[in-house]
Parts: sequence; structure tokens; C-alpha cells
Amino acid sequence: MKHQGLAHIAVLTEDMEKTIAFYELLGGTCTERASVQKPTGVNQLAMIDMGGFWMEAIQPGDGTPVTAQGGVLPHIAIEVTDLPAVAAELKAQGIDTFLTPEPVVLPELFGGLRNWFFTGPSGEQIELIEHFS
Repeated sequence: MKHQGLAHIAVLTEDMEKTIAFYELLGGTCTERASVQKPTGVNQLAMIDMGGFWMEAIQPGDGTPVTAQGGVLPHIAIEVTDLPAVAAELKAQGIDTFLTPEPVVLPELFGGLRNWFFTGPSGEQIELIEHFS
């Protein structure tokens, strides 16, 4: 099978408006909204263009539990060029869910990088990553 790149990353949410607003704070743009009928309810969908990849936010209306615990998507990684500046901007906008007090520096991993994890509105983990090379 030939692939053409990442299509999207799906995130379950209990609050679509909060999720869209959160990812727009990260620089995204909600471009489409839709709903899909499931056997037990209607799921609300939103596609968010993150400038290089797409997020699909799904608000289940069919009884699907919304949880990031034990899921198969451990985190979403977003490449940045100035991690401290990006983190400071996010904190200034009210994002205060960073999992460590400071970024983690890993000079030997994949040519050298630093990263900093925080959580989104539905508990999903997001990694800001900056490569040294």
C-alpha cells in the first residue's frame, strides 16, 4: 500500500466548542463541521487544519465513552521552532496543563531534541517538540 502522508488525528471530546477553541489557540482553523448517524445516536465532527496536519474532533452522541486513559493514541506531537516561546505564549493564553515544570532535553535522542507535554480539553496528551538539527 502506498501512503501519501498523515490524513488526520482523531480526538474524542465531550465539548466540541471547547475543543475547537483550544486547537485554534494552537494555530488551527476549523474548516468543516458535520454529523454522522450511528446506530445509537449522532456523532458531531469538526475538521481542524493545523497547518501541516489535520485534527478530527469527534463528539460522540452514541454513548461512546470519551477518555484518553488506556487509548491507542498516546499523544499528538507538534513540531515547533522555539519551544520556550511557544510554551510561554500558550501559558499566556491560559493553557496550564503542562505535565512537567520545564521542557525535557534529550540531546542523544533522534539527533537531539527537547519536548514538553501538556493535556488538551479531553485529557489527550500533546507533545511540543523541537529538534536541534
